[in-house]
Amino acid sequence: MTENDQGNVPSRQRKRFPGISSRAYEHPADRSALVALRKLSGFDTVFKALSGLLPERSLRLLFLSDSVRVSDAQFSHLNDMLRDACYILDLEKVPPMYVTQDPKPNAMCIGLDEPIIVVTTGLVELLDEEEMRAVVGHEVGHALSGHSVYRTVLLFLTGLALKVAWIPLGNVAIMAIVTALREWFRKSELSADRAGLLVGQDVQASMRGLMKIAGGNHLHEMNVDAFLAQADEYEKSGDLRDSVLKILNVLPRTHPFTTVRAAELRKWSESRDFQRIMDGHYPKRSEDKDTSVTDSFRESAGHYADTVRTSKDPLMKLVGDIAGGAGDLAGDLGGKLRNAFGGGQGPKKPDAAGTDGSEGTTGDGKSGPDSGNSGNSGTGDAQ
Repeated sequence: MTENDQGNVPSRQRKRFPGISSRAYEHPADRSALVALRKLSGFDTVFKALSGLLPERSLRLLFLSDSVRVSDAQFSHLNDMLRDACYILDLEKVPPMYVTQDPKPNAMCIGLDEPIIVVTTGLVELLDEEEMRAVVGHEVGHALSGHSVYRTVLLFLTGLALKVAWIPLGNVAIMAIVTALREWFRKSELSADRAGLLVGQDVQASMRGLMKIAGGNHLHEMNVDAFLAQADEYEKSGDLRDSVLKILNVLPRTHPFTTVRAAELRKWSESRDFQRIMDGHYPKRSEDKDTSVTDSFRESAGHYADTVRTSKDPLMKLVGDIAGGAGDLAGDLGGKLRNAFGGGQGPKKPDAAGTDGSEGTTGDGKSGPDSGNSGNSGTGDAQ
């Protein structure tokens, strides 16, 4: 970032995170996918070379010709927020930002060669300064994570695969790919929400922004606690039929439902991970190359398993009960097998009268694993 870029003073003092790695705020499922992609040396470089096949250049020209580019001369308050967000997250190059005429509140970060940020007039008119700051931080978080690159690459691969959907069972395979991609997209949005909170450092502003996106500019008619209660009711209400309908409703979406985003962000804002970042303890970008793909996938699997265990959704509770029952059954079978073949005791050693003259002990059955816990030693991937 240039000296001029750093010269803007935010409206209030905020903590800065020099050298912060995007791993600090990424959702476990998002992080595991990104770590794996970053380990594929040259993966994004190859597709950047193919950018001529993508509509990226056309999009850049479109926004340049038919939108307003944010600068000191145009939408200067947004320009200040953008440079402030890049300063806080230590993003060296400030991405171009455009405001486009669209009454629907929306924002996006796209691009292969370099990310560009686009916000709609509907969003600019809807949010106040602190709420908008969280949104700008959200998009800068996308840029820092490299979501714009990998999203474009994966969308390109998906589009390429759709052209061969005529192959037998091709539609089934394609839908599996699209479903997996959308699941990652949704988790990447949760990551970017966290980045927005790190930039704005005002959880109430982040909550207000999400409420306005859901219910419009009627804050006097809305309440944060009641809004979050909706997320809890959504998760635990209904029966198995409702659980299936929830899945069908979310499958075509690239963003999680707004109440769910608010609940996830509130939960993260109260976590030890968030507090450690605010205290200055976070992974650094310089350490990204040493990140273990296996550890990242293990953390992601653990997250999904924990989600199943703690979920109040009827279907997830059923899955958890089945998994727990299978673990108990495995433990019972293991105990019965040990009893059948060894009487539940370990091998006996010679007693004091043994010919080897050693002090003997008898097996007490405690040397083997506890059969009651044997079914719970592993962590299942609930994805």
